[in-house]
Amino acid sequence: MKKIIKTHRILKINPIQGFTISCTFNNGETREIDFKKLFNKWKVSKDDPEYKLLDFKEFKKVGLRNNTLSWKNIQISLLDIDGNEQLQPFEIDPLTLFRNSKGSDNSFKKFNIGPAIKKARTSKGLSQDELALRSGTSKTYISRIENNKIDPTLHTLHKIVEVGLGRKIELKIL
Repeated sequence: MKKIIKTHRILKINPIQGFTISCTFNNGETREIDFKKLFNKWKVSKDDPEYKLLDFKEFKKVGLRNNTLSWKNIQISLLDIDGNEQLQPFEIDPLTLFRNSKGSDNSFKKFNIGPAIKKARTSKGLSQDELALRSGTSKTYISRIENNKIDPTLHTLHKIVEVGLGRKIELKIL
């Protein structure tokens, strides 16, 4: 069973279009954050550090630090454990960014293995039950894969394709 990732982290900043940043998160999704809408929702005023980001020259200086969006050009004052003031780059919690984003049209999709497995299964005249029995899985699991509800691990995919279907798997990294 796959381990569920509970902490959202940003792995990559994709091209910036205006005040919208596309990011790839650690769950594999590419999501877009519209900062004009976000700052409007937050009612950002001149007293907020985010206000400086309404200037596109400052906004586009975004970088990736601590697996979140960071602006070194905007410093905020924080107190350390001893109560001393420390200047840090302005950052927004990645969970906040994830929750205030939407999936992009070119978002990373699941590997879409389901239709290929279903096509191979039906061409062999096998039911989901029969494939599950041959591959040591369950009918429910086969159904979930075929309907792109889950992506199987490589180990399970090997069992389904090579043992259950008698086919070969070829994996390429381009």
